Amino acid sequence: MSPVKRYRDFAIVIVLMTVPFFVLRANMKKPENLNALDKTFLRISVEIEVCVSFVARGIAGVWDDYVYLVDVKKDNERLSYDNARLRENVHRLEQNQVENQQLRRLLQLRETVPGDTVSAQVIGKDFTEFFRVTRIELDRGSRDVRAYMPVVAPDGVVGKVLHVAGDSVDVQLAVDAAFSVDVEDERTKARGFVRGTGDPQRYFCKVEMVDSRDEMEIGDLLVTSGKGKSFPRGLPVARVTKVNKRELGRDQEVEAVPTVDFSRLDFVLILVSPPGEEGVAPSDGSGSRGEQAKAGTRGK
Repeated sequence: MSPVKRYRDFAIVIVLMTVPFFVLRANMKKPENLNALDKTFLRISVEIEVCVSFVARGIAGVWDDYVYLVDVKKDNERLSYDNARLRENVHRLEQNQVENQQLRRLLQLRETVPGDTVSAQVIGKDFTEFFRVTRIELDRGSRDVRAYMPVVAPDGVVGKVLHVAGDSVDVQLAVDAAFSVDVEDERTKARGFVRGTGDPQRYFCKVEMVDSRDEMEIGDLLVTSGKGKSFPRGLPVARVTKVNKRELGRDQEVEAVPTVDFSRLDFVLILVSPPGEEGVAPSDGSGSRGEQAKAGTRGK
């Protein structure tokens, strides 16, 4: 270290030790005994105190803001967690409410549908390249359940039992091209057959064998006629969406959408003993038996 630098550092140390002494000495004197040097030191000390106080307040403010932001972040994280948990609870409660409503509607349906029934929950859907949905697997089987038994839901006809394997039951849906059921217009009592289309793009049915003299309009509700002793009378099947009237002697061209939303189907009833018969007669799925019944009663 050079002598100049050493003397400079020594001088700085002397000044730093001397200034506090003179400041303390000036503060201990009475105001009337202060000389010019004391007043100078007091004025300098006041300015230093102001600067130090300003810096200290700034540092304290920054620290307080930091601590506050840390606390705010923790509170936000806690509130976000609580909010997510509450949303999950609300969603669970809403699901339970919907499920309870569906079960209540199913119970009401069971009380109004004649005959014995077996309830079941939908656990899966089967897709094929020909049909959007061909069957539904149910989580509950029964020794009384067998093929061709009607399957219904609170909104109407679902389909027929296709295959039973233990506790699993496959159901042929009403939109399957091989499904048909005898129906009547709830408003005009016009007769026809609802047959599924198997359309891969949407759920809809055709209403066949509607006499040109019968009245059927868009929006009409089609319900089971009870003919054929398969489905009880009065169950909703489909609602008319298109009517193309033709000349006398030719059947009308009618389209309809099922009353059951198969994409939201959760619970169903299997009618194991429809009224008026010992058991449901097997059908080959072509609808020929129903068409024969239709032909035999059409001259009403």
